[in-house]
Amino acid sequence: MKKNIQGYVSFILHAHLPFIHHPENPDYLEEEWLFEAISETYIPLLQNFKKLEEENVDYRITMTMTPPLLSMLDNKLLQKRYINYLKKHIELCEKEVKRTVFDERLNSLSHYYLNRYSNDLHIFKNVYKCNLIEQFKYFQDIGKLEIITCGATHGYFPILYVNENTVKAQIAVGVQTYKKYFGKQPRGIWLPECGYVPEAD
Repeated sequence: MKKNIQGYVSFILHAHLPFIHHPENPDYLEEEWLFEAISETYIPLLQNFKKLEEENVDYRITMTMTPPLLSMLDNKLLQKRYINYLKKHIELCEKEVKRTVFDERLNSLSHYYLNRYSNDLHIFKNVYKCNLIEQFKYFQDIGKLEIITCGATHGYFPILYVNENTVKAQIAVGVQTYKKYFGKQPRGIWLPECGYVPEAD
């Protein structure tokens, strides 16, 4: 048996959310999934990528950005609603800062979230100009981030395989969406739920 065989591990970040958008309702609870993900995942990722770049760290990361997620991030109404979401949270935090003034632990937590949501609003609106996709594209263009695509709706290919044209359509739309936002062919694809079928080749 050979010794010192070298192996490789690749960590791939999978960025996906189901498509949820209700323009008829100005305060639809499930849209907050997207808003929470922007504040808790996508903005922190971009800020850390920028920090690594500023510190001249030579890093490489692969992540997916699925068609439903890209479509939601590009939606102007959802961008406005995210800003409103942040403003509501900032208002709540300001009230909590006053309410908890005699409780050091809770007051500190209130200040933390006030600063965090205020920073998110500044970053999203003034720095990123509401365009997170362009920020991710920048890191791909400089060779630090490899963004790969996914099936159009994140549909589970083994179930959709009852009609192989459905799988072909999922892949085709995934590629088209990627090209629309990133201006080139994707170099990889994430199989939704890691479900493989021969057509995926």
